[in-house]
Amino acid sequence: MENQLAKSTEERTFQYQDSLPSLPVPSLEESLKKYLESVKPFANEEEYKKTEEIVTKFKNGIGGKLQQKLLERAKGKRNWLEEWWLNAAYLDVRTPSQLNVNFAGPSAHFEHYWPPEEGAQLDRGSIILWHNLNYWQLLRKEKMPVHKVGGIPLDMNQFRMLFSTCKVPGVTRDSIMNYFRTESEGHSPSHVAVLCRGRVFVFDALHEGCLITPPELLRHLTYIHEKCQREPPGPGVAALTTEERTLWAKAREYLISLDPENLGSLERIQSSLFVYSMEDSSAHVTPEDYSQILAMVLTGDPTVRWGDKSYNLISFSNGIFGCNCDHAPYDAMVMVNVAHYVDERILETEGRWKGSEKVQDIPLPEELVFTVDEKILNDIKQAKAQFLQEASDLQVVAPAFTSFGKRLTKKHSLHPDTFIQLALQLAYYRLHGRPGCCYETAMTRYFYHGRTETMRSCTVEAVRWCQSMQDPSASLFEQQQQMLEAFAKHNKMMNECSAGKGFDRHLLGLSLLAKEEGLPVLELFMDPLFSRSGGGGNFILSTSLIGYLRIQGVVVPMVHSGYGFFYHIRDDRDQAPRGRLDTKKTLKHAECRLKRGINMKTTKYKSISQEGRLESQH
Repeated sequence: MENQLAKSTEERTFQYQDSLPSLPVPSLEESLKKYLESVKPFANEEEYKKTEEIVTKFKNGIGGKLQQKLLERAKGKRNWLEEWWLNAAYLDVRTPSQLNVNFAGPSAHFEHYWPPEEGAQLDRGSIILWHNLNYWQLLRKEKMPVHKVGGIPLDMNQFRMLFSTCKVPGVTRDSIMNYFRTESEGHSPSHVAVLCRGRVFVFDALHEGCLITPPELLRHLTYIHEKCQREPPGPGVAALTTEERTLWAKAREYLISLDPENLGSLERIQSSLFVYSMEDSSAHVTPEDYSQILAMVLTGDPTVRWGDKSYNLISFSNGIFGCNCDHAPYDAMVMVNVAHYVDERILETEGRWKGSEKVQDIPLPEELVFTVDEKILNDIKQAKAQFLQEASDLQVVAPAFTSFGKRLTKKHSLHPDTFIQLALQLAYYRLHGRPGCCYETAMTRYFYHGRTETMRSCTVEAVRWCQSMQDPSASLFEQQQQMLEAFAKHNKMMNECSAGKGFDRHLLGLSLLAKEEGLPVLELFMDPLFSRSGGGGNFILSTSLIGYLRIQGVVVPMVHSGYGFFYHIRDDRDQAPRGRLDTKKTLKHAECRLKRGINMKTTKYKSISQEGRLESQH
């Protein structure tokens, strides 16, 4: 990161956007071939034969016609999927999104200069705010380095959606409001919203064109904290953002009808750089166990999170921090990048402010006071109740595995991410006695406004290896060969997905095109094997590699009976005996997570969108 920042003056953050290639439309024949391969682990011979017939009929009939229409659509759009994906995966979904769609994670500073310490919330908060504001300024000046893989620039559009961005509920479809502008594009909002004890405050992060300093930020935070401690709590309007989307949209309309000033307050929250959440509670966390902090950033006090906001920076009373972010406008690799930047700055400065302690005479934070009535207060009460009820069905377990890390797997020429994915497949197979349909995130940022693709990691080869590992008569050599075949297949599929040759988004596009044409749901998508293999957002295992840094995060599973498995892979800490890969230890660890894993219902077509395997960046 430091080296990239040093070179950042040579190129602008968004300078390659116009030259990125368009998202390609995959070959229909290839996509259907890959789809048939993906359903094999979940079908008997008769079921597979029937699905094969359905696929052939689709290819030779309506599928071919839809493919031609899709190719025509792609001629007029640099990303034929972008609008469809945003609507189908996020904006049309009516289930509560704060718990079911948002992603969350802890800040890693507790591992070095900021261990849990009661009373450190405000002082540390001023410093972490300042580093986040510096990131915002670098982005406005387009001085954040362009992400590249092998010298090839990746799409950076999602970074525009980090600051001053908010989802707004609609009765049938939500919308995204984005107020961010680079310096060359013009004015951009510069205020921060602070939520504390059900109340909302705002202050400007700039004074006379310059960022206010940590001592000045500390003055603002202290003012808000002391005012909220000595006065009654506010109504907690933010809790409404946890509600079912149509109910929230109607409550919002009613709130605006009560007083036009309410609309002004909502718009100031929407356009704020981000929301800074001040929790009264403390969060337990150690480098060996992230469980409680992950649960708290995902399911904490709903009156101090604006669930529709692109970025809620959360502070706890013991000086621990985290975030909760709406998934619709961007994928979690953006937040991983921000979190890593801030963590590096805190390391460099030993967690302290080393500049001037002078505090300028600047205006105190302004409180946004909502006009509410009994109906709104009752809506808030119901929203909190349903959120806490849903949250109670969620279990988060996040221990650290320290026997070895990526260095040892790479020494044996095994991709660290594929290693984890296969361990996960074997763990599920051992627990349940059958294959588990699995979603892993692949990134498509080589293309204009590319986001993600589904990588189905429960392959025929992976299942064959799992079976050999459970077969007492299988030799070690046979098991090793089966494992290497599974590795090769997984790596090949991941590369194809990143190159725009996945098939799940392609099939989604064809199904949405059929819907637009007024056709009934096609037989291909009604086939039991479609959903049994994970299609339509029915993956039992939803998984994602968060990266190779200290940064960790979480999203709830796709289905109520499923598991969410989100992991970061770091260098070896407590290394296993030299030259030895203790697969059993990894598998036991994966089984432990699965047995006690995250269990929660979430939305159809939902993406667990992390960056995938861009290890070369790190």
